[in-house]
Amino acid sequence: MRTNSARKVISKKRASGGIVDTVKTIVYAVLIALVVRTVAYEPFNIPSGSMIPTLLVGDYLFVSKFSYGYSRYSLPFGLPLFSGRIFFHPPQRGDVVVFKLPTDNSTDYIKRVIGLPGDTIQMKQGELYINNKEVPRKRTQDYLYPEGDGAIIPMKQYIETLPNGVQHRIIKIGDDGPLDNTQVYHVPPGDYFMMGDNRDNSQDSRVLSAVGYVPAENLIGKAQFVFFSTDGSARLWEFWKWPFAIRYDRLFKGIS
Repeated sequence: MRTNSARKVISKKRASGGIVDTVKTIVYAVLIALVVRTVAYEPFNIPSGSMIPTLLVGDYLFVSKFSYGYSRYSLPFGLPLFSGRIFFHPPQRGDVVVFKLPTDNSTDYIKRVIGLPGDTIQMKQGELYINNKEVPRKRTQDYLYPEGDGAIIPMKQYIETLPNGVQHRIIKIGDDGPLDNTQVYHVPPGDYFMMGDNRDNSQDSRVLSAVGYVPAENLIGKAQFVFFSTDGSARLWEFWKWPFAIRYDRLFKGIS
């Protein structure tokens, strides 16, 4: 028969083994999550309205890290283990991309690729010109833009067709805003020109001092789909309001 002391030793070993197994499971889970976040997909949320109507404030989306290869910004905390990009696949015009802001290399931005390396970009009276050719846009129904105070403002909405055939929606207040008549931008080799779909409410590559041209190294990944969306009407502790705050029509919606 086992003595009480023997039973206590066995009990301690089992408890110790259970703790070790739990720690191992946690470590493995963290490592798997880091690998997935580094090489496959990373979640992001939309805090501003610069990409309306494509993306709304409160959207949560997955970004594919493998779409453009990998740079130091693909790694957690942007660890400088290497420079440039490996397995690089250039983005296409019209892609919606998450990137590190070139002016500080730490802030995440999301915009649409408008200009490729070597392109010239200009806005003239609200119209977009790529390589001296006007990009066609077709007026569609007004977009009902919600202001912070609850007011709804009708905004002009267009379907813009980029030179490679990609179509996407943009919204505008008018064609005489601060960024509707610009200089000619010459996109440097290896850089990209980004713009928001909410053209009159987007700080993007048109503002050289704040964003400017985006180096390929700063690309994080391509926005693929919205996996969750909330209109912000329910606070975290107001769980009884959660079902009414979710935008069900946006769940698992592809981004284009």
